[in-house]
Amino acid sequence: MIPWWVLAIVVFGANFTLWGLIGLLRVLDGWHGSLRTRMRPRRAKVTDLQAHREKKELPGRHRLRRPTNLKITDVAVLIAAHNEELVIKESLRAITALIPPKQVHVVSDGSSDRTVEFARRAGVNVISTDENVGKAGALQVGIRRFRLVRRYRLVMLLDADTRVEPGYFSAALPLFDDPDVVAVAGCVRTSWRDRSLSFAGRLVAFHRQRIYSMTQYLLKFGQTWRHVNATHIVPGFASIYRTDVLPNIEVNPPGLVIEDFNMTFEVYQKRLGKVGFTPSAVAATQDPGTLRDYVRQSRRWALGLWQTVRRHPPRLNLFTGMLTLLLLELLTSSIMLVLLPVVLSVLLIPELAVGVLTVPWFAGTYEAVSGYLTIPALLLGIVLPDLLLTCVVTLILRQPRFLLYAWLFLPLRVVDSAISLSSLPLAWWSRSSGRWSSPRRHSIEGADAESAA
Repeated sequence: MIPWWVLAIVVFGANFTLWGLIGLLRVLDGWHGSLRTRMRPRRAKVTDLQAHREKKELPGRHRLRRPTNLKITDVAVLIAAHNEELVIKESLRAITALIPPKQVHVVSDGSSDRTVEFARRAGVNVISTDENVGKAGALQVGIRRFRLVRRYRLVMLLDADTRVEPGYFSAALPLFDDPDVVAVAGCVRTSWRDRSLSFAGRLVAFHRQRIYSMTQYLLKFGQTWRHVNATHIVPGFASIYRTDVLPNIEVNPPGLVIEDFNMTFEVYQKRLGKVGFTPSAVAATQDPGTLRDYVRQSRRWALGLWQTVRRHPPRLNLFTGMLTLLLLELLTSSIMLVLLPVVLSVLLIPELAVGVLTVPWFAGTYEAVSGYLTIPALLLGIVLPDLLLTCVVTLILRQPRFLLYAWLFLPLRVVDSAISLSSLPLAWWSRSSGRWSSPRRHSIEGADAESAA
């Protein structure tokens, strides 16, 4: 008989536990560093940059000459947009409130709507591709034609539906004071208050926000600690790269459906540097508003992950170890969750239909399943932990309405698991063109007023 706690570890556990503990060490390390800085005499003060320079003088140590103390004027913003007229105005309004319009660059990827018109009205730099070349292709075009590597030290890759919140740059740019940091991952928040969403749309938004909260606070925060640095993705919705590493990264390799997994893998596998992350660098993105669009986008993300895994052979390093643990847990938890409805049905039917155990084929199935699992074990090992996670996210975000949807989050996780498993063989059997079509967007005009209300 499988104990309930084994089920909890298989479905939820090892990665969240490991990186959550490392994240706690990062918090304690930050407190200790702040206390030590306050207690250090002024004349004896040694900055992190000075300490890094002293380390670089040691024999045999690679000497980094990357600039630190970077400012807003060092940042270029690059947006790839395909038919984004409903959202790009608000996104550009948000980013140009933080950074001069002359530093914002838009590549309209074969758009047939008013995307180019709205971008030009915002006073930003705009170019167009003749056809839909895909997000990665459009980014590659923008980096080359705007000469971003020569003109700027940093480039922010920003999705057309993403609104960067005030305080993003003041939180993100100091992370580049460590010359080893070559990319900073933004902290994503789903945008739902400013949209007229159906019940299904809000369910998707809250489910995504729950995932974002768990993965960012319990995984990414620990994975991007300076002492133990290995994370599987710098998400492309609103993240920053040093331009000096971009020539070493294949932004648009053939056959991949998305680019952000591959760019992150290349940072680590080519030993280009580290990834930084802080929960204070926040940007709001517009997740799909229907279940159909959610499934399409989730399938694209899952396929992108497996395609990138296929493209990058494992190596003997921390990143491969982190990724191996992550993928093993993804596979085992996905298998368990996909089987969960079937197992529950087999265990519950005899309780509801007396005499069903007299059917030979069902009796054999019930005997095989009940020999390893029980309903209490499933409730304690899978259902209850899922509800507790929802309660934790509800407290962190201070959003009681999450509890109204709590009973549907586990079924959505079953859907996610089915998508992940079905995408695995496709990564080896098919190649992607990279061309994209955005999910159906919702206009976010008047977003500030509605959010304030």
